[in-house]
Amino acid sequence: MRILITGSNGLLGQKLVALLRQQPGVELIATSRGANKLASLYPEVRFVPLDVTSQEQVQQILTQERPTHLIHTAAMTNVDECELNQEACWQQNVTAVEYLVEACAQLGIHLLHVSTDFIFSGEEGPLSEEAVPAPVNFYGESKLAAEKLVQASPGPWAILRTVLVYGTAHDYGRTNIVLWVRDSLRAGKTIQVVDDQFRTPTLAEDLAQGCWLAARQNATGIFHISSEEVLTPYQMAIRVADYFQLDKLLIQKVDASLFTQPARRPPRTGFIIAKARQELGYRPHTFEEGIALLARQTA
Repeated sequence: MRILITGSNGLLGQKLVALLRQQPGVELIATSRGANKLASLYPEVRFVPLDVTSQEQVQQILTQERPTHLIHTAAMTNVDECELNQEACWQQNVTAVEYLVEACAQLGIHLLHVSTDFIFSGEEGPLSEEAVPAPVNFYGESKLAAEKLVQASPGPWAILRTVLVYGTAHDYGRTNIVLWVRDSLRAGKTIQVVDDQFRTPTLAEDLAQGCWLAARQNATGIFHISSEEVLTPYQMAIRVADYFQLDKLLIQKVDASLFTQPARRPPRTGFIIAKARQELGYRPHTFEEGIALLARQTA
């Protein structure tokens, strides 16, 4: 197998590189916009610069590298940024996918596309793969449009949807709920955490594992990849405080209405992962196991 990853500098991209470089029989090509952040960690991994919003580059690199599988992780994922900069969001999340779908179909490359729970309205959850999308923000609209492009492809494809991904990565500016809660409480800060939104939080390593299982089995169709535990961010914060033995009194339970954000959030999502368990052999960590892994990685 020859697997090309887009967005290899991102959280999921980095976890995929770490996982796939160890798999026998896998030739790996990491691609990202900008310099290779993993050069010092994995000097043996082939890296090719690629801006997926350039049709010329997409065609050129895929023709040159001829991967058997492409795992597309590159995206604009900051939900409020997408709401405020809709043109940039559409270019990165939809136009880029159009170019990748076209090139993959032409070259016979199996395309694995990573999507999101934010394509749903949030009126109910957890959700199966058959649930009807109805996004409430522009980020969700862009990801749904991308899914439709992938589904219309004449070539082989799989869509892996996920929820609230957390993890730690090398030279990575963004934080996540586990580290934010831990570091805030360690500093003695009071934090406000919503208790009226419901998610199935996903460890980045689990999402990478789901991508690898789908690629290895040439899986096609839509798969929901997350944990099985439906939690509110407040419940997650309490568990983080318990794990690190920090002061839970610093955590204030609030409603989402307290915050003014450019983009609406779906109140209740979360995934039913029975299909991924049965067809892919997917086995996620519990949230406690995820916290423990992050604790070891950031010790």
